[in-house]
Amino acid sequence: MKRISTIITALALIVLTSCKGEFEALLHSGDSDAKYKAAFKYFDAKKYNKAAQLFESLSVMSSGTERDDTVQYYWALSNYRFKDYYTAETNFTHHIENFPLSPFTEESRFLRIDCLYRSTLRYELDQSRTYSAIGAIEQYMNDYGTHNTRKAECEEMLAELNGRLDRKAYEAARLYYKMEDYKASRVAFRNVLKDKAENIYREDILYYIAMSSYRYANLSVRSKQKERYMTFVDDYFNFIGEIPESAYRKELDIMYKRALKALGRYSGTDAELEAKNREFERTYRKIESEKNKEAREKERQKAKQKRADSKKNETAGEKAE
Repeated sequence: MKRISTIITALALIVLTSCKGEFEALLHSGDSDAKYKAAFKYFDAKKYNKAAQLFESLSVMSSGTERDDTVQYYWALSNYRFKDYYTAETNFTHHIENFPLSPFTEESRFLRIDCLYRSTLRYELDQSRTYSAIGAIEQYMNDYGTHNTRKAECEEMLAELNGRLDRKAYEAARLYYKMEDYKASRVAFRNVLKDKAENIYREDILYYIAMSSYRYANLSVRSKQKERYMTFVDDYFNFIGEIPESAYRKELDIMYKRALKALGRYSGTDAELEAKNREFERTYRKIESEKNKEAREKERQKAKQKRADSKKNETAGEKAE
């Protein structure tokens, strides 16, 4: 039995070595026709790494020939299917630049966008590739206009990438608030809206602007408090004027009454303020719990959609094939 097992293992090694030897021989062969046929054979068998190596080798041999366009495209597509998105993005860029009128060009441009999108980083990290992806998507949408069959996918990617930039700006400003540098916090949040008024975190930003001015006033020396509480009052009215039904309204209403009391304009009692504060704390905890639940559900749906999109995009180019 042991002998039979040894023989089977030896035969498997021989077959494996033989297959590897055949591929290596083909890879270094000068027979472009055999290599071209084999490259598509590996591609159809979903052995994309080997297909990519053969197409790469063919890219030199077929340069300037009628096969050049096809080889360049399938080299890129093989790397894309192999999930080597950095290399595929470079390949697609090369193909687009060299064959702008190719029947593969529209697909190359979209798959290049998808490569850029997949290689972007979390909002905490460098966003240079995010900006590149956004620029490429916007150019693609402009160029293909009403003929764009990938419009929904492009819009979804744009929304996510812009949302990532919005969050990066928002979190950078919020860092000052966490550090309790409320003067810098208010300036930073205002600058975020100055750079992009439609930031998706606009409600939160307006809230933190108001809270920053309140806390800055509250921590100031008495001689500076009046002026700084008045700044908070302006921020408070700016907030409720724009978002009167906000979940932050109760908390800001309490801060407003405290500011009025500090300015000598509030006729209520401390007990009334404390009761409102306790009511707000209960409401706030409930709202935060619901928001966290919604955020988890959104992340779950986003991950599910990303898997579906990945599966869908892996079949991209099949029409051309």
